[in-house]
Amino acid sequence: MAEPARRIETEAGRPPLQPVTAEAPQQEPQHGAHAERHAPPIRKPRNLRGPLLIAGPLVMLAGALWLYLAGGRFATTDAAYVKADIVYVANDISGIVTEVDVKEGQAVRKGDLLFRLDDEPFRIARDGAEAQLGIVANQLKAAKASYAQARAQVDQAKADLDFYAKTKARQGDLLARNVTTQAAADQAQRDFLGAKSRLVAAQRQVDSLLAQLSGKPDQPIEHFAQYQQAKAALDKADRDLRHTRVIAPAEGVVTNVSQVQPGNYLAAAQSALNIVSRDKVWVDANLKETDLAHVKVGDPATISVDAYGGREWKARVASIAPATGSEFSVLPAQNTSGNWVKVVQRMTVRLAVEPAPNAPLLRAGMSVLASIDTGVRRSLATLPRDLAHMVGL
Repeated sequence: MAEPARRIETEAGRPPLQPVTAEAPQQEPQHGAHAERHAPPIRKPRNLRGPLLIAGPLVMLAGALWLYLAGGRFATTDAAYVKADIVYVANDISGIVTEVDVKEGQAVRKGDLLFRLDDEPFRIARDGAEAQLGIVANQLKAAKASYAQARAQVDQAKADLDFYAKTKARQGDLLARNVTTQAAADQAQRDFLGAKSRLVAAQRQVDSLLAQLSGKPDQPIEHFAQYQQAKAALDKADRDLRHTRVIAPAEGVVTNVSQVQPGNYLAAAQSALNIVSRDKVWVDANLKETDLAHVKVGDPATISVDAYGGREWKARVASIAPATGSEFSVLPAQNTSGNWVKVVQRMTVRLAVEPAPNAPLLRAGMSVLASIDTGVRRSLATLPRDLAHMVGL
């Protein structure tokens, strides 16, 4: 009974046999010439390595040639932004703000009132300057009158000197003939010397008054330097009084109004608020220096503004910057010392935007995609030259 037990264990360790169906009976393999006659032919896979090695470079060459012929005409950059005239409104007098007549984002025209300063100190200064002008005018009138009086005294002194000279001569003649006394002759001499001294004093007075009148005593008082100085002080006082009313120097939109509030003290030349122009706008496109070869003033351009879903405006090249931005930096790059790394510079190209009907407002700082049509068309004739330029020949 031991052998059947081992047989069962052996069969239990094997996997079960799959049943054979009647529909698909197993066929025994055929051998010999009969099997070779009925076997299907074996197809070898086609080798595509050769055609691909030839077609791949041709396709790449054709694509590169197409890119070359289609490119080079447009200079495009997304480093472009809308710019506008921005006026920093500042006054040249100091004062306290008493009234603000605009609000944030308000559109103003040239000459509109923006805010007021306290005008009382300036009215007082103006009244003082006006009074000083009157004082100077009176002084000049008095000097002219004194000059006329001094001239009359000079004439009188000359007449007296002539009289006393004759008296002196007469007394001297009489004394020589012992007709008069020595005392009378001495008195005549004294009177002559006194008349001479009075003439000299009168002449000095005339010279002094003539100097005060600038050597032109007959001209109107408005032409004298003293009067003009006092008149200039009055004009400045009037100007300062007018400047207490700060008006818009240009047309645009007011911003940063919160910096100006009633009661704030504004120093002279301190920026109070800003006016951003709505009409004088342009685009500064910062092109790589390698894209500027064919860009020139007057070239047509197209700008696409990101804020308006890519809406396009027509423009033209107005100017090209004479230097890169790094040349105007506080610390320009010192490429002649130390380790030098070449960096492609950018040049600012200003585009004048043409007005478009019913177009939305272009605001300063908006991002723009700019494309400039240089009008240059490449051809196979220019290919050798450009290849030589690329390799540095």
